[in-house]
Amino acid sequence: MAETKLDLLQGTLDLMVLQTLATMGDLHGYGIARRIEQVSGEEILLNQGTIYAALVRLQQRGRIAAEWGTSDNNRKAKFYSITKSGHKQMAIDVAYWRRLAGVMGRVLAMQAEGGE
Repeated sequence: MAETKLDLLQGTLDLMVLQTLATMGDLHGYGIARRIEQVSGEEILLNQGTIYAALVRLQQRGRIAAEWGTSDNNRKAKFYSITKSGHKQMAIDVAYWRRLAGVMGRVLAMQAEGGE
């Protein structure tokens, strides 16, 4: 693991939240943050302010819905689920990031003229 954690690029956290909800089902904010950290191999650590700001933003845009429930440790928590609009936005964002990753891969693979 690298010595410094990765900084999130703008717009990446919203996609990570949508992908997490699409694959894991309904989760509370803490659960979403922990899952993203696990999948990133602890390269990304999310504080509560960061994850909850993303959840509010996604909810205001209609990408996720929220409902109160009870967590595994018997605490009242807000559970989030991805909406139809969220699935649609996720598909758009995934296509964008795959395209961008492909371009970056080609640019980073460039070699100097005359090089091997």
